Amino acid sequence: MTSISALKKVHLKGLFGDYENKNEKDLLKISENKNLLIIQIVQYKNSSVSLDSLKIDNLSLKNEALKVSSNNDTRILWNGPSNWLLVSNKKDLLKEIIEKLDDNNFAVTNLSHSRAIIELDGENAKEVLKKGCPYNFNELKKNNCLNSTFNGMSVTIDLLDNSPNKIRIFTLRSFGESLYHSITDNCLEFGYKSI
Repeated sequence: MTSISALKKVHLKGLFGDYENKNEKDLLKISENKNLLIIQIVQYKNSSVSLDSLKIDNLSLKNEALKVSSNNDTRILWNGPSNWLLVSNKKDLLKEIIEKLDDNNFAVTNLSHSRAIIELDGENAKEVLKKGCPYNFNELKKNNCLNSTFNGMSVTIDLLDNSPNKIRIFTLRSFGESLYHSITDNCLEFGYKSI
């Protein structure tokens, strides 16, 4: 079976909005990120497993609000108390996860095909998100994440870098098209390149 991207028919490449007479490197960049392994990990309340010694792809499961553990291939986002979202380029990492997280202590759910992912890159990326999300983005730092709403849609936002801002936005696949249109509408005043 072939996987079809959530934004296949709506993500158009090119320059849009107020891009004229601007250097292309100064424009916002919008891309769809696909083919990532996305795993939700939940530790049961009655679990006796200590998180201190547990590592996946050499990363810890931090039980600290807004925190992200990361390396070049994998990011583990705090998603709530004893709840994480693992995102990785390594598809074979699922085998390691299943080996280390037993059914008696953890619920492991593969969400890879149930999410639409938009990456927003550029100095004004936070300004775009401020238009639709109630969170104070001035306080969001590199390797922080949050769950919130964007124009009424449930989203997970992950700040990959802040020089310039590079933000990954996850939503349910069924909200993908609406989120894409909301994000691109908010980018028009700055000008953006869809890649």
